[in-house]
Amino acid sequence: MIVRTTQEITGTERDIEAENGNWRSKRIVLGGDKVGFSFHETTIKAGSVNEFHYANHVEAVWLVEGEGTLTDRETGEVYPLGPGSMYLLNGHERHTVKADTQMVMLCVFNPPVVGNETHDENGVYPLVTVGT
Repeated sequence: MIVRTTQEITGTERDIEAENGNWRSKRIVLGGDKVGFSFHETTIKAGSVNEFHYANHVEAVWLVEGEGTLTDRETGEVYPLGPGSMYLLNGHERHTVKADTQMVMLCVFNPPVVGNETHDENGVYPLVTVGT
């Protein structure tokens, strides 16, 4: 059994902030926990526009706080986001998240991230695996 709080993660190597200061990810479950997925609480700064592309991961996102939009950069389709919204990037879609207000999201990644990944110039996390 694993029990963790976001409070105990704050300020540790599991608490990652974007270089541009637009978002912060508290990585609650990581690849090293060996459960087949990672689980994060991500906070996106109000007024920010963020481009992402998870070429190596499937991501599910549940928005618990805030409002904004999700744009599928492949199709141009724009989706409103608010508390209770979920989106699943099962096709590795390039996407943009615009936060009208501060947004708090719960995110699941498969395969799991190991914790030290950062987005490259294309918004992609590299595929890093945990040894056995």
